[in-house]
Amino acid sequence: MDQQPPGVPGPPPPDGGPACCYRHPDRETAIRCTRCNRPICPDCMVSASVGFQCPDCVRQGSGTGHGASAARPRTLAGGPVAADPRLVTKILLGLNLAVFVAVLADGSLLDELVLLGRANVYFGGPPEGVAEGQWYRLVTSMFLHQEVWHIAFNMLGLWWLGGPLEAVLGRVRYLALYLLSGLAGGALTYWLAAPNQLSLGASGAIFGLLGATVVLMRRLNYDMRPVFMILALNLVITFNPWGGIAWQAHVGGLVAGVLIGIGMVHAPRERRNLVQFGTCAATLVVVILIVALRTAALT
Repeated sequence: MDQQPPGVPGPPPPDGGPACCYRHPDRETAIRCTRCNRPICPDCMVSASVGFQCPDCVRQGSGTGHGASAARPRTLAGGPVAADPRLVTKILLGLNLAVFVAVLADGSLLDELVLLGRANVYFGGPPEGVAEGQWYRLVTSMFLHQEVWHIAFNMLGLWWLGGPLEAVLGRVRYLALYLLSGLAGGALTYWLAAPNQLSLGASGAIFGLLGATVVLMRRLNYDMRPVFMILALNLVITFNPWGGIAWQAHVGGLVAGVLIGIGMVHAPRERRNLVQFGTCAATLVVVILIVALRTAALT
């Protein structure tokens, strides 16, 4: 692919719309390199002291006097640029599929891993659930699916939403977003649903990715109509009159994803880590508080 030399601005789009990344012509972007003024997409942008730079300008030297480690390419959110930007997404996909196969092989795992507030799993048995100290159910239920259509929809959502988010946030921040969104969805379900209601699936985490995608697209000045249409469709499915869906998990994951997404992509560079991980910590504290209060109410 032919590339312009550094220092030469990219040509404006013929229709006056958003420019396209000079390394990925199929991707529209509103961000330009602060040194050469060429348009760059989230996968190419590298955080600089002011704005973002393209990979070519970073390789030629930032001129800041810092060593090579200081000029290491970073994502929009400040995470290191990885050789495989979908590695964590692939691992999460593998975990969900592995648990699904394990449940098919041994159905008793369902009772042991599903999210349950407090109930008798079998007649005459002792009460079980999160209220009985089985807090691990808040995590295991995030990787648990029973029907093929359920895991298929969730894994498609994980692949479509997770890959781009992982590339923009970096692995650690992306994993924190996924897990905390899932926990928030589970906590809200535990709080609002009946104690004996069973809940399972990665939907809370997927809705968290959807919420963060909305925040990211707004940050990059992308056309918001497609993602709003997807969000509206998912909310219609969530609150369908036929039931069968734990809407609490969807809402909890969505709210957590939006809040964490704001903290991730809008954090000021000089206090980026503090704001980002502080937002994650605050979300975790709220989750723990909800679980503790609900447990006290049930016991």
